[in-house]
Amino acid sequence: MIKRSLKTPIGLASLLLLSACTMAPHYERPASPVAQQTDETTQAEHARAADIGWREFYRNAQLQRLIEQALENNRDLRVAALTVEQVRAQYRIQRAQLLPSLNISGSGTRQRVSEAVSETGNSFISEQYSAGVGISAYELDLFGRVQSLNNRALAQYFSTDEARKSVQLSLIAEVADAYFTWVANVEFLSLTDNTLAARRQSYEMVKQRFDMGIASELDLSQAATALHLARVDAALYQRQLSESLTALQVLVGTSLNTDQLQAAWDDEMLAEFPERISSEVLLQRPDILQAEYTLQGANANIGAARAAFFPQITLTGLYGNASSELDNLFDSGTYAWSFSPRISLPIFSWGANVAALDVANLQKDVNVARYEQAIQSAFKEVFDGLSAQSTLLMQLEAQRDLVAASGRSYELAELRYEKGVDSYLEVLDSQRSYNTAQQSLIGTRLARMRNQVTLYKALGGGLLETSTPANQDELSSL
Repeated sequence: MIKRSLKTPIGLASLLLLSACTMAPHYERPASPVAQQTDETTQAEHARAADIGWREFYRNAQLQRLIEQALENNRDLRVAALTVEQVRAQYRIQRAQLLPSLNISGSGTRQRVSEAVSETGNSFISEQYSAGVGISAYELDLFGRVQSLNNRALAQYFSTDEARKSVQLSLIAEVADAYFTWVANVEFLSLTDNTLAARRQSYEMVKQRFDMGIASELDLSQAATALHLARVDAALYQRQLSESLTALQVLVGTSLNTDQLQAAWDDEMLAEFPERISSEVLLQRPDILQAEYTLQGANANIGAARAAFFPQITLTGLYGNASSELDNLFDSGTYAWSFSPRISLPIFSWGANVAALDVANLQKDVNVARYEQAIQSAFKEVFDGLSAQSTLLMQLEAQRDLVAASGRSYELAELRYEKGVDSYLEVLDSQRSYNTAQQSLIGTRLARMRNQVTLYKALGGGLLETSTPANQDELSSL
């Protein structure tokens, strides 16, 4: 019956259609392990937040050029892109097994038959030649084994592509973070240089007063101590500045011209985000999609493991010509064909097939847990970022007020010392407080920038270079 059906295109098509079915379990997305947010307005805003192009989010032209260079030259991103192409090629290889491969083959045999085995008792030369078109060991996928493997390969391809997107998001965020760190170190070093100059000037003033008998040796020793501490800080921040520049160059993938690289700091150069979020938005993050595609691949692998319990049928066939002489190989009367079906039925495999199915089911359970873990990690990143967003802004405003107050206190302490009202210890204490407040202001500003960068990445931002037209008109609301 099968032989007759193979003679018609309809019969072959029906077999291929039958082979499209699989024994894999019906896939259902696992329930989210975090609470849903029902605020539809906020959900829409966050849906748009991931669609903000990085050129609109990072408004500094110099940072945009650095991101451009990183996307073009970074080796990690290049490896991720090449890996996607590799997995795509592997999927195409697996997909090709769904259909029979046609091969043109030709063979020839020429041999001497000895008298001992010849039916006529005389030795002779035997020749046989053949040429034709056929299929070799094509598996009829009646139980969906090959289709399940194809579905798994496709899910692996999608998962790898999402991994590439995650690498891109991380790269853009790392470039921005490294740039802001470099800018902060430039400011730290500039502040230290100014402090060093001020303390050197203070030391010279105290030394003059000491030589005149107005200041004590303790005052001179305290001024010298403050001067040397500033020298230590200057060396420290010089090293940190060099390290941050090296880190930025590694991310960008090329050397940077330090003469053209300018430290630009603008508190309004990054977009703000609302304070609430919908869980449905985060399900579209590349790392969560990667985990889900991996889960789908594991689900498809169960179908292949189940199909291993059933018979495996393979077909080999040839249609062509055969002749004992090469010259008349294609003459009339040389038509030949062969058809060789093969069936393999597992009877006793010492539990290997059962163990393979257990492994497939356990692997799916593992990937379910990893998918849920990815969602939980995503929500933690976003909620931490949203929580820090408002508090960092308040901290920044308070830190600016502290800098102004401590600066005024330092001025008053200097005036009181010059008039002999207070000791130089009061000047050093006020100067130290003022310097610490300025350093904290730079650190708070850096923390706020980093938080915005992390939040943008956590919401899946960075895949688009420019925003969609619908979102460009609404960027001012974010």
